[in-house]
Amino acid sequence: MNDIAADQNDIDVPLLLRGAPSSVEFKKLRKRLLRQTREAISDFGMLGDAAEPAKKPKWLVCLSGGKDSYTLLAVLIELKWRGLLPVDLIACNLDQAQPGFPAHILPAFFEQNGIEHLIVREDTYSIVTDKIPAHKTYCSLCSRLRRGILYRIAREQGCEAVVLGHHREDILETFFMNLFHGGRLASMPPKLINDEGDLLVLRPLAYAAETDIAKFAVGMNFPIIPCNLCGSQDGLQREEVKQMLQTWEKETPGRLGVMARALAHTRPSHLLDRTLYDFVNLRPGAASNSEGEAEAPCGASLAMTANLFAAE
Repeated sequence: MNDIAADQNDIDVPLLLRGAPSSVEFKKLRKRLLRQTREAISDFGMLGDAAEPAKKPKWLVCLSGGKDSYTLLAVLIELKWRGLLPVDLIACNLDQAQPGFPAHILPAFFEQNGIEHLIVREDTYSIVTDKIPAHKTYCSLCSRLRRGILYRIAREQGCEAVVLGHHREDILETFFMNLFHGGRLASMPPKLINDEGDLLVLRPLAYAAETDIAKFAVGMNFPIIPCNLCGSQDGLQREEVKQMLQTWEKETPGRLGVMARALAHTRPSHLLDRTLYDFVNLRPGAASNSEGEAEAPCGASLAMTANLFAAE
């Protein structure tokens, strides 16, 4: 059952997966997303005590109707079907009463694919547009309202985790948003506890590239619903950061992967945060946990040195 190439016609394949393309390229993409999701779940201990049947957890998987959340749900369903994710899944869409929102699409999608789900309607749109001027960014208030409602739903359903579809680029964008505008080094963690301390917030697609997710969503022919609330606003800071990162990746393919790996390899002794490293008591000859000089100079430094010596 673990061989994707052989499972297309199996009668026990979840309905959602039966329409998956059978091309070699798509199978590789599908396997890559499965592998990256498994790695994120393992690396950050998202399952907790799920190995114990008596403590089998339940996850609330949030569906917005975008490519990311559709892909998240499909990958989790496949991992569960393959016996690699011992959790119960409930898909949940929060209908925020946006004008023109096609409220029929997600219910039909869930029903057609036999997916356990909830549709909850809460008019956060009116609150956001009333409180935030049209030329300002809606995202912050919209996100807080949405998150509070999802936490409530998760508690009502007995879920231990709210699961979101944020991917690698979302995490990098948040890092640069905090760097440029927040004055701090921080991003979206793949796993955190909410402020009340009673729910996990999980991002199993933390290692997945947005381009892979987009290709997967197209291949699966998901009925994408655009976000017309924030997506219609111009000049968003996050959009500027997104364009910057896309330009860097286009100019130097693979750069985003390197940057994402950097977030998992911090060196407090080489930063400026005195709460993380005891610079004051650092003395020559004294025992310390300093990592010393950088292990190897970067490529730019090597090239600069070579040019300097060549000019002599």
